[in-house]
Amino acid sequence: MRKMIGKLLLFILFLSAISVPFATTDAAAEKVYHVKLNKEVEKGLYAYLKRSFKEAEEAGADAIILEIDTLGGFTDAAGEIGQLIDETKKKTEIIAYINYRAISAGAHIALHADKIYMSPNGKIGAAQAVDGSGNAVESKAHSLWVKEMESAAESSGRDPQYAFAMADDSTDLHQYHAGIGELLTLTANEAFEVEYSEGTVSSFEELLKENGLENADIVKTQVTFAEGIARFVTNPIVVPILLSIAGLGLVVELYSPGFGVPGTMALSALLLFFFGHLIAGLAGYETLILFIIGLGLIVLEFFIAGGIAGVLGSVAIVVSIILAGANPMFMAYSVLIAIAVAVSGMVIIMKFFGRRLHLLNKMVLMDSTDTESGYVSNVNRVDLLGKKASTITPLRPSGTIEMEGERIDVVSQGSYIDKGKHVIIVKVEGSRIVVREFEEKGEIE
Repeated sequence: MRKMIGKLLLFILFLSAISVPFATTDAAAEKVYHVKLNKEVEKGLYAYLKRSFKEAEEAGADAIILEIDTLGGFTDAAGEIGQLIDETKKKTEIIAYINYRAISAGAHIALHADKIYMSPNGKIGAAQAVDGSGNAVESKAHSLWVKEMESAAESSGRDPQYAFAMADDSTDLHQYHAGIGELLTLTANEAFEVEYSEGTVSSFEELLKENGLENADIVKTQVTFAEGIARFVTNPIVVPILLSIAGLGLVVELYSPGFGVPGTMALSALLLFFFGHLIAGLAGYETLILFIIGLGLIVLEFFIAGGIAGVLGSVAIVVSIILAGANPMFMAYSVLIAIAVAVSGMVIIMKFFGRRLHLLNKMVLMDSTDTESGYVSNVNRVDLLGKKASTITPLRPSGTIEMEGERIDVVSQGSYIDKGKHVIIVKVEGSRIVVREFEEKGEIE
């Protein structure tokens, strides 16, 4: 028995001995996170990068390589991503690999990295802030963006004059094909010359070798399904389209029997809108709760009169949508576009499909009671002419008479006739019956 225990202990010691080198190797292995930044720079991209950087930090990564290929995007999103990089590089080195283009907002992001490497055909620059129409923004916004570009360069020890020239065309750098009136865009060689790049590499593997990371474990992060939806939904071009679909769908659904495709499209569009903005971190649950309250008030309007619940519900929904976005002014414009589309849709529906619609038939009387359909506005009782009756109310000049047990509304011929007097019907004009007083014993004139 003792021999058995001794052999077992020796075997355990042997396993421990042979496992030590492997454990040491794993602990010593370098780890690099490969994160791609492509397409447009928007709020959904920020959510993806934040999650990827957090994973890299928790895994103890030695470096994060941010592979960039973008024509830019939105300055507010770029600013937040820049701050994220600044916070992350305090713990983990961040290397920007410009694999083709880092233009506009992409240039701003790249300048925050500890190191920048470029592919042979890579370019960085052309970072002037523009509005939705492609025109230069107002001076206040332009000044702020120029300073942010300079700060991005300074944060990684680069000369800010070139970042300034990328965002403002008032600097003459003709040696880099950027005279006055032209924005600076640097090629790979030019970027290396002005120390905006640590070198030019032809591949990702060469980049790893340049930084002594060729033996590192590479972890490639992927955009999750939810992050993909968020990137699509939070795109400023998609937002007004999505809200317009929701508004038009609700209008069509109101004029249709039951709950069908238009209502489903509207609800799906709204759910996508809030889901994407929640994932991107733009909207909080309070905005979603406000939207649900607004929707509940509108439903309540169908059961109570007054219109107050409907108005409050509509206001709550509009406010929740505006608060869900990063830029309240842009969201307000998007809501106005959606309302305009919904109103236009309503007008078209009423003009071309009004008689076929379920709710419209309940709200508006579509049938006419004309004589061609057998309807008459009133009965012309010419048979009453010359007949006698008694007043049961005073005629001032209108009142009521009684004739053979029938009560009839009449008017006097002009004079006042007291209650209980004898009258004779002298004229019938449609629903207007005219009487005059007479003495029972006298002659009828």
